[in-house]
Amino acid sequence: MNAKAEHYDVIRKPIVTEKSTMASEHGAVVFEVAIDAAKPQIKEAVEALFGVKVKAVNTTITKGKVKRFRGRLGRRKDVKKAYVTLEEGNTIDTATGL
Repeated sequence: MNAKAEHYDVIRKPIVTEKSTMASEHGAVVFEVAIDAAKPQIKEAVEALFGVKVKAVNTTITKGKVKRFRGRLGRRKDVKKAYVTLEEGNTIDTATGL
């Protein structure tokens, strides 16, 4: 049970956007992950949670935008995304949820 909780700490949520949908056509799934998560951790978590074989993990960090909240300057959090490429024949349906 403890290992399962750790996996959910690494993988926050699936990202469903136009770009991620295009990536899914090539066997990749996009997740928002913890900012300090390493590629081996992400691979292990995806394989454990979804029961699939992972081919590769690519990550990007999107810097948070500066926005105004009630007239004051605020800053959104930085977000780390993981593009997880799956082995042939493996799929994850992000539409049904975790």
